[in-house]
Amino acid sequence: MLKTAICDLFGIEHPIIQGGMGDVSTAELVSAVSNAGGLGIIGTGFNEPDWLRQQIYLTRRQTDKPFGVNIVMKSPFIREIVELVLEERVAVVATGAGDPRAYISGFKQAGTKVMPVVASVAAARRLEQVGVDAIVVEGMEAGGFIGQVTTIALVPQVVDSVQTPVVVAGGIGDGRGLAAALALGAQGVQVGTRFICSDECIAHLRFKEKILEADDRATVVIGQTAGRPMRCLKNRLTQQFLALEKGGATKEELDLFGTGLYYLGMIEGNVDEGSLPAGQIAGLIKEIKPVRVIIEEMVAEAEALIVSLNNFRREN
Repeated sequence: MLKTAICDLFGIEHPIIQGGMGDVSTAELVSAVSNAGGLGIIGTGFNEPDWLRQQIYLTRRQTDKPFGVNIVMKSPFIREIVELVLEERVAVVATGAGDPRAYISGFKQAGTKVMPVVASVAAARRLEQVGVDAIVVEGMEAGGFIGQVTTIALVPQVVDSVQTPVVVAGGIGDGRGLAAALALGAQGVQVGTRFICSDECIAHLRFKEKILEADDRATVVIGQTAGRPMRCLKNRLTQQFLALEKGGATKEELDLFGTGLYYLGMIEGNVDEGSLPAGQIAGLIKEIKPVRVIIEEMVAEAEALIVSLNNFRREN
């Protein structure tokens, strides 16, 4: 059985963390991942604190295993969300889309473990200095907001630069990705897009079907001119967005254009005019499965691959 420092740190069975995807990382998915031995993460997105309080309550009704909350630093409710997480004594906080350093000491004092998402070596070093417990290194293959460096190039550079346990995100969808992450020096993986195509995820079936239909070039990066690059499945919305960018639209105009479109695409299933964040690994996903099966298959495949590589070394 694969056991790493991440398993011990978070009290989980498998070194697999579910990405905190706004609007679709709800209690149903989170509890299923935690019950299957991974670490489920509630994705707050830009939702209000009352929504998060309800999700924490529902998750605790469905699992007694550890789970976490993802906090978007650019949320308009950031202070209220932080206060709520502290009040509820959530075991793990993952952070993204901004610098969390102003809040880390408060989390640490409360006994909450902190795991920020970074897209550069410099960011990883800065956050290690303030005592984070783990670092999620996300390559540009990931869905949603991304950096500029690929996973396979970025991860070993971060591993060589910090002592804090590293988790790999971006391009992980099966046991081969898990084994590769461990080979790069990481202690686990964060998985997002693969879990969208699970039975328990509340994402609309049409969104899931778009992922199942995806090939290796089905995604596109928008928002680069606004300084907030984001990877989504190609659709009418991304075509319009790219046209606006090419035409010189301002950041404010682009933000206004994208308002409310995550829910429209992911939850309501408008796959033409809604936003569909997904990673490049979408081209690998061909089935909707229960969370437990996804995790068990991922672990079994990684274990078998590690054994086969050890045999390969001995035979050669």
